[in-house]
Amino acid sequence: MIVCIAEKPSVAREIAKVLGATSQHDGYLEGNGYQVTWTYGHLCTLKEPQDYTDRWRPWSISALPMIPPRFGIKLIPNQSYEKQFHVIERLMQAADSIINCGDAGQEGELIQRWVMQKARATCPVQRLWVSSLTEEAIREAFANLKPQSEYQSLYEAGLCRAIGDWLLGMNATRLYTIRFAQGYGNVLSIGRVQTPTLAMIVKRHYEIKNFVPEKYWVLSTIYRDVVFTSTKGKLKDPKAYDLEALKAKDFEVADVQQKAGTEAPPRLFDLTSLQVECNKRYSFSADDTLRYIQSLYEKKLTTYPRVDTTYLSDDVYAKCPAILQGIRPYAPLVEPLMGKRLKKSKKVFDTSKVTDHHAIIPTGVDPSTVNISLDEKRVFDLVARRFIAAFYPDCKFSTTTVLGNVEKVEFKATGKQILDEGWRIVFGSRGADTEKADQADEQEQTLPDFKKGEHGPHQPSLAEKQTTPPKPYTEATLLRAMETAGKTVENEELRDALKANGLGRPSTRAAIIETLYKRRYIQKVRKSLEPTSTGIALIGVIQEDLLKSAELTGQWEKKLRDIEAHRYSAAQFLDELKQQTAQLVQQVVADGTRRMVL
Repeated sequence: MIVCIAEKPSVAREIAKVLGATSQHDGYLEGNGYQVTWTYGHLCTLKEPQDYTDRWRPWSISALPMIPPRFGIKLIPNQSYEKQFHVIERLMQAADSIINCGDAGQEGELIQRWVMQKARATCPVQRLWVSSLTEEAIREAFANLKPQSEYQSLYEAGLCRAIGDWLLGMNATRLYTIRFAQGYGNVLSIGRVQTPTLAMIVKRHYEIKNFVPEKYWVLSTIYRDVVFTSTKGKLKDPKAYDLEALKAKDFEVADVQQKAGTEAPPRLFDLTSLQVECNKRYSFSADDTLRYIQSLYEKKLTTYPRVDTTYLSDDVYAKCPAILQGIRPYAPLVEPLMGKRLKKSKKVFDTSKVTDHHAIIPTGVDPSTVNISLDEKRVFDLVARRFIAAFYPDCKFSTTTVLGNVEKVEFKATGKQILDEGWRIVFGSRGADTEKADQADEQEQTLPDFKKGEHGPHQPSLAEKQTTPPKPYTEATLLRAMETAGKTVENEELRDALKANGLGRPSTRAAIIETLYKRRYIQKVRKSLEPTSTGIALIGVIQEDLLKSAELTGQWEKKLRDIEAHRYSAAQFLDELKQQTAQLVQQVVADGTRRMVL
């Protein structure tokens, strides 16, 4: 008998249906030579300190650092989990072979490997790697099963992540709680990713709080109902120009420059960009968006969601006409694409930019045939329109720059005119990308026809302004900051290059933000994220970069990816973490000058 193990009952049912395993039993489905069972996400976890030795049961400085000679796993104490595990254990010990059908990623690999270890499975294991739950995709994946050994580095990376989180989380939480929170009744929860994320929010809080605005002036003039701005930019001295003297002189057009340009369709979605867009457009939390897109995946409407690439592999191209035709509610937008070869852009199709999974796209299942909520419809609509737009022509526009002067004072006005909407038709008035829309400014104005050498009266003015503090993080901007380890990056290509050094992974960032809410380290004020007094106090007492540096944590993240890609040793990563944990304990215990005010 072949035992297939999936991560959720709903996924197991879809797999069982394809395999013909239709006979229902308690905890599994059977038929056609297969038994299909499931976990509920994590059934196992790393052992807790007291599971290794009674010396680690009490919270004591003298017991730190806690570094087990060998890490072990245990069942999560939960009656339903234990019952299901015993079903899995019985099936696996009698199996001829096992097919690991866990979610196709680092966490999914870890979940299933731990269960197989705990169940003492000894038979051969193969890996199913599937990016959507349609019948076609499942059949294709079963036709391309791989030995589990090919995914060993994926498991090692997931294991290193879990052990790293345990080492720093367990030791630092006890260390800082004992050292700084005794008498307050609080546990100071510290995590490998959550603490540097909190540190970014606290840093932004102080940047805003300590910001001192500075006055400056902007010289502009109105000529033919168009605002021209001085090329000098911000002026420190309001008396730098005599407005009456300027007004007495004609404004003269010195040059008119026209440049044709094109704008490619917006990138397809990875999980982070989808969470950013949903937060900006619908105020969905990162966790909400993850739940909605996960549900759409399980309902076969979209592909695997926990991805960090905006590209498709080249082999997906051949499937795209059928996918487009399948999403029938969008037929009026798809119809112009049919009957001719679909555009294949390198900004969309690039196998070298895809590792485990490609960007999030529709599967081709008609969404009108599936029962989904209003919010799920909104998320699907964003994914579908991005996908359709990828095959439309570029938007064509003309940028006009008019240079003028009043004697020796130079002015400039810039305007943009859409010549051919191209892919913008897909989005209509709703707009394609709120990130780009946020960056739009007065340069989008359409200019009248100016001629070089023309001149006439104008109306100069000097506007008093002041510098503004940075904006508080929202969930959208925090997700972007986590993606690039705190670096502010607007350029999409540069942002892609920094993703390897981000905080956490796309699949974990929503949970990190939710943990900060749960610990009451941050709070939401309208859409802004603000640190609480506890969050501020905690970061104030942490001086070690090991715990709060976004850049350093991002470097660890890259090492975990390198482990997955066979470029870095798992043993070396863990040795480094063990040494850093021991040094952390030594530094904090030795420093008697720090105090925490809650």
